[in-house]
Amino acid sequence: MGIVINQSAKNIVVTYLGFGIGAVNALFLYTSFLGKTHYGIVAFLLSAGNIMMPLMAFGVHSTLIRFYSKYKDDLERERFMSFMLLMPFLLIVPISLIAFFGYDLIASLLPDKNKIVEPYLWLIPIIGLFMGYFEIFYAWVKVHMKSVFGNFISEVFVRIITTGLLFLVHWQTIDKTTFIYGITIAYAIQMLAMLGYAFYLRKPKFHFTLPENTKEIFSYSFFIILSGSVAVFLLDLDKVMIPSYLNITEVAVYSVGIFIATVIVVPSRAMLQIIYPITAKLMSENKMQELNELYKKSAINLQVFGGLILVGIFLNINQMYLIIPGDYAGGLSAVFLIGLAKFYDVILGNNNAIILNTKYYRMVLLFGVILVVMMIGLNMLLIPLYGITGSALATLISVIFYNTIKLLFIVRKMNLYPFGPTTLKSFGIIASILAFFYFWEFPFEPWINIVLKSILITISYVYLNYKFKISSDINFLIDGQLSRFFK
Repeated sequence: MGIVINQSAKNIVVTYLGFGIGAVNALFLYTSFLGKTHYGIVAFLLSAGNIMMPLMAFGVHSTLIRFYSKYKDDLERERFMSFMLLMPFLLIVPISLIAFFGYDLIASLLPDKNKIVEPYLWLIPIIGLFMGYFEIFYAWVKVHMKSVFGNFISEVFVRIITTGLLFLVHWQTIDKTTFIYGITIAYAIQMLAMLGYAFYLRKPKFHFTLPENTKEIFSYSFFIILSGSVAVFLLDLDKVMIPSYLNITEVAVYSVGIFIATVIVVPSRAMLQIIYPITAKLMSENKMQELNELYKKSAINLQVFGGLILVGIFLNINQMYLIIPGDYAGGLSAVFLIGLAKFYDVILGNNNAIILNTKYYRMVLLFGVILVVMMIGLNMLLIPLYGITGSALATLISVIFYNTIKLLFIVRKMNLYPFGPTTLKSFGIIASILAFFYFWEFPFEPWINIVLKSILITISYVYLNYKFKISSDINFLIDGQLSRFFK
């Protein structure tokens, strides 16, 4: 776990920096400068673009990671990498034609109350294209075990550009419509930055000869398109479906709640950037004992980090909504529901990476189809009844079902299990912190309350985890830091 902890620690710093900038954007600048309507439009377009991403990437971002380590010859690797860059056009071209000639039909599906979105629908496949090739170049970087700078481009770069655009709106240098187009350009710049770094690490030498295992590559990529679509459906389907039942402004309210809850997965996103390619390598070398150890360590480490963020959010959420400009408190219940869903994702460690790198990877597609049907049905049922809270509840139910099926499948088929003796202790610490601090409020301004309470929560949480030795890796890091100050 040495390289994992080293790069994960750096990735966590970068990812939290990105989320810090994103928090300022999502919770204060969007809400103050853009307003609910245009905030809702932007959230809808980015979510729809993210749903398009797996199609535009043709699954290459996962295929590249899975097969790269299997090539031992440089020439074969160059053929493979060339093929990876060109293969997405097999879907980009037909999707672009469908979007161009079917634009009016697609636009007619919008309800009358949300026709304000219609002029921007053509941006969705373009955003999806930029996101898709960004992920491909990011995968190019990951296979060379250089995830930190790529993580910076992924998490920080586009958010800085967004901050600048929001201030230009505030200063009336650009209008809100120009801002929407500017966001699209920001994703183009992000893609080009990732391309530059990827080619800096390894400049491609184009070959127009197909790799030897082309059939296997196509088969896996097609699977990734479908399973990847399932993953983004899980993230963004709710925000795309809400405008079919509610006003587009509700997407903005929901997005604020979702952003707060999503902070829980920051440690997971940082650590898994490096764990995924290591998992693929261990699987290809059939080192199952090392894989099992990695599985358990990733799960408990992420549970500890994710648990700290979970209790921090849940215990400060009321104060947080008091400092967010505008009336966005309608998303409060969504924070709790989505927060629980994200935490369940976190505690399963590198669950997805294991399944996707086994001969059973096609089973994820079956699970995913069930998930999508469930999500669509639950959203159609619960949004009209409970509004955005219903959408969050649909997501929680779907995530619990989907993740539990995958967990049981790995346990049964591969005899791998992510939980250990300290898992229940960790849950006990989380529950104790929640119970102890839930009714504890300082009689100060919200900002001061959040800072003071967060300090007490963090000290208590870290001490209990260290005392009960929940994670040997985390204790090792703490001991290392303590030795520097108390030599």
